[in-house]
Amino acid sequence: MSHNLKDFGERIQKRRKSLNIKQNVLAETLGITPNHLSTIENEKAKPSYDLICGICESLDVTPDYLFLGNMYSNNVPKNIIDNLRSCSDADLELTNHIVQYLAERNKK
Repeated sequence: MSHNLKDFGERIQKRRKSLNIKQNVLAETLGITPNHLSTIENEKAKPSYDLICGICESLDVTPDYLFLGNMYSNNVPKNIIDNLRSCSDADLELTNHIVQYLAERNKK
């Protein structure tokens, strides 16, 4: 199996433990056996697309984290991205101007 799959499983396990979720509890939430989850965490099985989605939702992570180790897409915290999704086009434009201003200010 590839190195990326090993990292993938390790990241699931690390995140699960950081949230104090037991393997059997996460497995039950995902509708799989604890043994199947263990094989994923130990790089012996590849999860399906639906299972990856369930893992991301259950552990409150993005696929970027599981596959690449990036907890936040482009280093932007998930709560900011989630909040931006509910903004109007005008709000997004204003937010863009504010972020550009802050970026320019921090360059100095």
